[in-house]
Amino acid sequence: MKKKTIGIILFILATTASVNVFSQASSNELNNIQTVVPFLVIAPDSRSGAMGDAGVATSPDCYSMHWNPAKFAFLDGKGGVGISYVPWLRSLVPDMNIAYLSGYGRIDSKQVISGSLLYSSLGDIQFTDDFGTPQRNFRPNEFAIDAGYSRLFSEHFSGGIAFRFIYSNLSGGYYTGGTATKAGISFAADLSGYYHRNVELMSKNSVIAFGLDFSNIGSKMSYSNSQQTEFIPMNMRLGTAGTINLDSYNKLTLTIDLNKLLVPTPPKYDSNGNIIAGMDPNVPVPVAIIQSFYDAPGGFKEELHEITYSYGVEYWYNNQFAIRGGYFNENATKGNRKYFTAGAGFKLNVISLDFSYLMPVYQNNALAHTLRFSISFDFDSPKNVTKTKEQPQTNG
Repeated sequence: MKKKTIGIILFILATTASVNVFSQASSNELNNIQTVVPFLVIAPDSRSGAMGDAGVATSPDCYSMHWNPAKFAFLDGKGGVGISYVPWLRSLVPDMNIAYLSGYGRIDSKQVISGSLLYSSLGDIQFTDDFGTPQRNFRPNEFAIDAGYSRLFSEHFSGGIAFRFIYSNLSGGYYTGGTATKAGISFAADLSGYYHRNVELMSKNSVIAFGLDFSNIGSKMSYSNSQQTEFIPMNMRLGTAGTINLDSYNKLTLTIDLNKLLVPTPPKYDSNGNIIAGMDPNVPVPVAIIQSFYDAPGGFKEELHEITYSYGVEYWYNNQFAIRGGYFNENATKGNRKYFTAGAGFKLNVISLDFSYLMPVYQNNALAHTLRFSISFDFDSPKNVTKTKEQPQTNG
């Protein structure tokens, strides 16, 4: 069983790497997938932000709500809270930022409840009329409030569900083209699973983990009564992680995430507005999720382009000091986000401090110099929680 599991991890790593190379060599025609409220898929915490935006299968922490709510069930503590801050796109706008507050509380040895608040401010914007005359100033903002439940089904597997309220106010009711705008509102849900098992790798005690998270599965959003509703970033994330305990003080984790938006791919139109390749994107949410796996106008090759890859590595010394690195890759035809990440973490008793830094592959990138700062507090483990010998060590 252990040999088979290790083989599966190696196969996934090799397969995703080869698929990624194949995808990059395919068609170069641009065809981005557009959604509203994209802040929902931005990595809000420093730990995953330092590991190439990978987090669906890493060891659980206070920020698991964003990546995989099922992971909360494997946390040892009776509760915890984390706060993260990201100055976002500061090379373009000096006052954009994203803040994240997340926490959990244990009900009993098998059940955990959790919640989070994700807030995005787009900075001050001056509205003008058609002649450029200033009319008013407004600070657009967006936020999402989550409530989650996680349950341990066995000593190796857990499941989680989360419900989300999404609010996006980009104009403050300002009239555009004679039409009044409004705040966009949507309701969504996440469904996730997490599996881990102890194995022996190179005569070292190790832990392998797999994670799957369907997030932001919810209603479309509109910013006016006359505007067509648009999809929110419904998303599927699949990943694996392997942790090797090198000795009693040192351990190393390698992880990879595959990510795909579950929304329609824009089709190709002729001069008369008729679809000549691809499928109609104006479909209900359930149809859109299924259709997203085969509706690309470029066929299977383009479907491969829509998968992003996050590679991460994390080293811990004595569960007190961590060094992290990673790489994120998106196909050039789907946005061309390619960047390296790095960061570090410090854990002192119940307090953890983390930061990360993003380094784009290409110069003059809007993501350049992105920093993330996080702090979390984990309360003492409850006496009534029974730990199994195969339960993975958490990093706070």
